[in-house]
Amino acid sequence: MGRGDNMIDTRLESKLGFDRIRTMISDRCSTEYATARVAGERFCSDPKVIGKRLALTDEMRLVVMFEENFPVNGYIDCIDFLKPLAREGCTIDQVSLGKLRTLAETVRRLTDFFAATKDGVYPNLKRMSSKVVCFPEIQRKIDTILDKFGDFKDTASDELFRIRKTIKTKESAISKVAANILREAQASGIAGEDAAITIRDGKLLIPVNSSSKRKIPGFVHDTSATGKTSFIEPAELIEIDNEIANLRVEEAQEIHRILSDFSDFVRPHIPDLLFASEYVGETDFLVAKAQVSLDFKAGMPVISKDGEMNLRKARHPLLEKALARESKQIVPVSVKLNPAKHILLISGPNAGGKSVCLKTTGLLQYMFQWGMLIPTSESSELPVFDRIMVSIGDDQNIENDLSTYSSFLEDMKSMLREADSRTLVLIDEFGSGTEPAAGGAIAEAILSELDRKGVYGVITTHYTNLKLYASGPQTGVINGAMQFDAARIQPLFALEIGLPGNSFAFELARKMGLPENIVKDAENRAGEEFVNIERNLRKIVRNRKALEDKLQKIKNTDKTLESITERYQKELEDIQQTKKEILDKANQEARDIVKGANRTVENTIRTIKEAQAEKEKTMGARKSLQDFMSALQARKEQEKKDHDSYLDNKLRQLEERKKRSLARKGKNAEKQAENATQEFRGGALKVGEKVRVKSNGMAGEVVRVSDKAVTIAIGNITSKMPLDKVERISSNEYKAAMKKESASRPVGTTPDNSGLRERRLRFSPELDIRGERVTDALNIVEHFIDDAVMLNIGTVRIIHGKGTGALRDEIQKYLNSVPGIASVKDEHIQFGGSGVTIVTFE
Repeated sequence: MGRGDNMIDTRLESKLGFDRIRTMISDRCSTEYATARVAGERFCSDPKVIGKRLALTDEMRLVVMFEENFPVNGYIDCIDFLKPLAREGCTIDQVSLGKLRTLAETVRRLTDFFAATKDGVYPNLKRMSSKVVCFPEIQRKIDTILDKFGDFKDTASDELFRIRKTIKTKESAISKVAANILREAQASGIAGEDAAITIRDGKLLIPVNSSSKRKIPGFVHDTSATGKTSFIEPAELIEIDNEIANLRVEEAQEIHRILSDFSDFVRPHIPDLLFASEYVGETDFLVAKAQVSLDFKAGMPVISKDGEMNLRKARHPLLEKALARESKQIVPVSVKLNPAKHILLISGPNAGGKSVCLKTTGLLQYMFQWGMLIPTSESSELPVFDRIMVSIGDDQNIENDLSTYSSFLEDMKSMLREADSRTLVLIDEFGSGTEPAAGGAIAEAILSELDRKGVYGVITTHYTNLKLYASGPQTGVINGAMQFDAARIQPLFALEIGLPGNSFAFELARKMGLPENIVKDAENRAGEEFVNIERNLRKIVRNRKALEDKLQKIKNTDKTLESITERYQKELEDIQQTKKEILDKANQEARDIVKGANRTVENTIRTIKEAQAEKEKTMGARKSLQDFMSALQARKEQEKKDHDSYLDNKLRQLEERKKRSLARKGKNAEKQAENATQEFRGGALKVGEKVRVKSNGMAGEVVRVSDKAVTIAIGNITSKMPLDKVERISSNEYKAAMKKESASRPVGTTPDNSGLRERRLRFSPELDIRGERVTDALNIVEHFIDDAVMLNIGTVRIIHGKGTGALRDEIQKYLNSVPGIASVKDEHIQFGGSGVTIVTFE
């Protein structure tokens, strides 16, 4: 059964398929807020609320479809850290500060967009945006603290500037001291002449002969594989390193003080920021609904005020997408109910589309009252029901000892108790599941009571007595039939209202090859009355089909005639304009010709007179006049030919333009959803958004963005990688990735970094690609470096061999182009020289 506003009926949504619609919308959401809105939005029976939901979704559909300047990215969650920040003593962290800047920027872009639209365009969205305030002062304050990449600026405070300047001085000094110590060690023979300073775990180490390691005071961090070389951190460097460590502590304390001061500054604005964060989440929710509506090619129906349901060309959105994957088209159905005829009884052959028609009606009605646009003609009209109640499918329950028919009777008992004129009931295979005579009688009694109570409904059945009941003039039930091609013995999946359907059981039995004597015997057992009813129904269907074919042919002819008339009207206007231009030009030329002709005639007459009618001169004058007239005629014919050619070209241009327009419309419709997805995946990233690493599927949150690289947080680990290595994902995709990571995690491990810890244990910091081709080697190295960055490895070794040096050059060329790598150099000569590349990460 399905109720209205109090609770979400998961059984009803599952039966109708709306649970999948919820999931599709939820998968489009970028924020947890929007995901929760999708999960919490309920079936509504208030026409005003439904109208508002539909209007907002429809306006957002138009925005997403037509407005290129509308921001579709930058939707992030900030409520989780804003609420605690309202308490005194609570301090914002650096990542949250970057998120707050993203929030403020997104709010500014959204409010600026709607403020720039004209009054009357997107009025509901504009009204929603007008209640939100922008935060330019907060943005300005954050910009004085963070740079464009989300790092603290040196100038965030005078004290921070001093501390960082001192750190840089110390770090410069430590390099110089290390270089001096190495030179002295080389001079005294403690270290080899080709020895070089090595960096391991951020420490500057001096390679010395193990036999002389005690001659340099310090700490031995490592030894070579042969044991001949020891890597020492000299005591002088340890002292400077300790000073730098103390400065780092002071730096962290100063950063905390800056964040604490900012938290005090922003605290009075927390209520407005929370409202703005909810607004961003609400906008994300509407964008998700709009994008799914575009996928469904859905529109906004009219809310009926007189109880009329008129679904025109309705399409089941889930079935349509499934058929599209098989390159098939759905057959739309139209359903019309009103207070006088409020129950549609659909009959017809099995697998003819009865259940699809029923579920399409129920699903679209539920979507409509949930506030979702529906895939029908926008002239469709739907009433508002208090509840939707269903009896669909097999609900037998072994634990409760309920058979299929018992379950059906339980549904009927609830319907008879609760259903009224503001209820839509959907009953599939009405009365089936028990002995036909008794089942048909009980079904007719239930149908009569539902009819008496004015219940709206769509019911499917095979029972002849129910079809006869619906044919009665005083009932509120109307028959509907699923059309069937009797010649080919196959369903057409089209609904025809007004006539009962034929089961075509005997025809299907013959088509399936059942012996003719068996079919004949079955017809005799069914009785002459039943066979005659079926035969008459088929005859009516055939006659009606023939009539509809003729009417459709007339409609097509009228449509073609209307199209031709419209086209010729346009062409006639062009012809009239051309005619006017030609006539104006011809009149002018005629005036010029008349003047010339008059002169010619006058000259001819004068010649004849002067010649005193001499025969030769008279003939010559006449010939000249005839030549002149012939030239006039030739010019006239040429102009007519030019005019005809102009009209032909004009007609050809009109036809080509029409074809191009139709082609563009088709391509735009197909690519609209694809473009929306690509824009979401590949748009400019913002701090706080969720992303996925393309190479390994790991998901994280953006904490820093530069022009070429992005830093993402995965648990307690941050990794830096090129922008083209990641893609934006929705909130649901992020949760799914986290769930998958959690499922593969051993029991007892922490949720933040256990998966990465396991990967780190399996990861080898040394890669051997000797013998590989250059292309294959580069591909292997690329994945190796990605894993090293993800796992926050400090240094790795790539063994490629010396050979001609081509492989080494290509690998090092690639490595020098990867963000996040501090240095790329050859290994020490003792450990492989130019045959091994050492990669140190930032």
